[in-house]
Amino acid sequence: MRGATGKPVKHHRTYELVLWDGRILRTRISKPIDGTTYGARVWAHILREQLTVSQDEFWDCALRSIKPDRGGPRQVAPRAALPLHMYRLLVHIGATDEEIAQLDPASASARIAAFYSRGPEE
Repeated sequence: MRGATGKPVKHHRTYELVLWDGRILRTRISKPIDGTTYGARVWAHILREQLTVSQDEFWDCALRSIKPDRGGPRQVAPRAALPLHMYRLLVHIGATDEEIAQLDPASASARIAAFYSRGPEE
């Protein structure tokens, strides 16, 4: 971090966190001359304005490595894809692409088995 003159600031240590939505959270740690600690109001300001967390969220993160929920996009686990040979068999027995898209490997296998277990007269 640079000061008003453009030179690096030596009496503060600045930490930055770039969030998924482009926001940048910055917190600056001052080194008090007399070695005092932060008061409750300053601590509350740092948590609320600079880190945007509650005190419980801060301590969960610091002590138990539980990151605060910042509302980021959730990853959806991909469904198991059908092997190509199953897709071809389903097309061969008359299933449409829309029907096949709804199937997982277990239900596709059951549908194929049901088709081939029927007799030729059905």
